[in-house]
Amino acid sequence: MIAIVDYGMGNLRSVEKGFKKVGIETVVTSDASVVDNASAVVLPGVGAFRDCIKNLKDLSLTEAIVRSIEKGKPYLGICLGLQVLFSESEEFGACRGLDIFRGKVVRFRISEKVPHMGWNTIKMVNRPPILSDIADDSYFYFVHSFYVVPEDKGIVATTTDYGVTFTSMIWKDNVFATQFHPEKSQELGLKVLEGFGKFVKKS
Repeated sequence: MIAIVDYGMGNLRSVEKGFKKVGIETVVTSDASVVDNASAVVLPGVGAFRDCIKNLKDLSLTEAIVRSIEKGKPYLGICLGLQVLFSESEEFGACRGLDIFRGKVVRFRISEKVPHMGWNTIKMVNRPPILSDIADDSYFYFVHSFYVVPEDKGIVATTTDYGVTFTSMIWKDNVFATQFHPEKSQELGLKVLEGFGKFVKKS
């Protein structure tokens, strides 16, 4: 069973519906024990980094998420679910993240409109297995004002250009995380969710 973590923020029902459309069963939960017992974890998110971390801590979900990643369970982070994996964010003053990966979450400092909102392309750097059916320069839907800057460039799976070239997806071993929203990206987004489901089955 794939657990979609409910911490009071994010596009949970859209993510759940997306998985359902491609025939993958999920459970939406805010119970740490359910996360512990799940075969894979999905962490969606829309909103502020600090609020996300606070809510995860208040629900005792941070430890469960870190445990599942350390045990090698497949993890899919979406938007904030990507950003919280890093050491810290500069949003509303420095805030510590889960520190799974070293790096910072920084604000766009560009002449283009912020937030970066709408369709944009991804450029493959290191193609992850869940993007095996996705062509280079495919369009996905974005809504964000901050982006991740990993210290280890080896985890960068895709990049996107918006005034600056930023990391739009990371991948290392069992961890996949996207800045774009698969659940809002129509057919190609569903392919990403389906790809994650296939990866979970093989794990």
